[in-house]
Amino acid sequence: MNSRAFDAMQSAVDIVLTSPHPDNKVAASLFSETTLLAQTNNWPQSILDKIGKNTRIGDSSTTVHAEVNCLLNFPERTDGAEITITDPCCPNCAKSISESGIKTVYIDHKGFMKDFAARRGSEFKNMSLNILAHAGISIYEINRKEKYITAIHKPAQGYTPPETNPIEVIERPDLHSPTIDDLKTLIKNVRVKHPFWGCAFAADKSGKIYSLVASTHLAIGYSEDRAEEADKLTEYKNPLNPEQKYNFILTPLNRLMFGATRHNLHLIDGMIWTSLIPTSRELVNFIGAGYTQIALGTRQVYLKESSAEALETLKVAGLLEIIKVD
Repeated sequence: MNSRAFDAMQSAVDIVLTSPHPDNKVAASLFSETTLLAQTNNWPQSILDKIGKNTRIGDSSTTVHAEVNCLLNFPERTDGAEITITDPCCPNCAKSISESGIKTVYIDHKGFMKDFAARRGSEFKNMSLNILAHAGISIYEINRKEKYITAIHKPAQGYTPPETNPIEVIERPDLHSPTIDDLKTLIKNVRVKHPFWGCAFAADKSGKIYSLVASTHLAIGYSEDRAEEADKLTEYKNPLNPEQKYNFILTPLNRLMFGATRHNLHLIDGMIWTSLIPTSRELVNFIGAGYTQIALGTRQVYLKESSAEALETLKVAGLLEIIKVD
């Protein structure tokens, strides 16, 4: 029995009602052998101050999910860590969890009787669970009162998820304080196979600089022999997901953010570039993580025009500055 998992779940339950969300109160606890961080879903203060609760940013709500709040604020590397959640996670959070290197997910048994499970239980079953399982993540239901854990999915012994297009993380001892010219050089020297990609500089706690490069890719564990596979999967009309709210694709900005936290790196504000406009959800996560500047290759969108609307909303509100690298 994993007693630390029970303690972590209790820490999430203890704060879940402090979530400012009026309808969907969710909490999560991310933990390692030495550290535990519990967070709820919430509105970033800057978004509350400049935009408010009720205005959507593109096609995204203005809240940051509890799981993402944990991942982006954990003070250690998330690779190999575990997470407890009061509710079944949405497919977007499942992708973020998998990209962050989490090894185990625990879900409170009462969460399966709550709002998200009632509204989107089929998407959890058919998308979230598949995303986590393909990434080699163990998934459990946890009952705090009765003190037992039930396996929902355990990867086969020796299973290693295939990664045909992993994020590239390289230490850069030649750099101490990256500039726009350094970012331009990084962009120029990268060769990727997908038109939607991004790169950034990040620092560790000691100040060492790293470059990160990531392109659009299916969630970890899904084979992608050709770049077109991601586009084909996005175009598939899932009858369980008619409004196309979710897909199996990880786009560059999220990959950069969660790839960084996987290695306990912090992206350097103003040193982050994507070839196209990030998705609305990525931009909300980006602001929630405290970033205020981004460089863009073009003002074109990847899949949805709502991304351009989100970018404009954040720019007009003074929450996001677009950096020129030309």
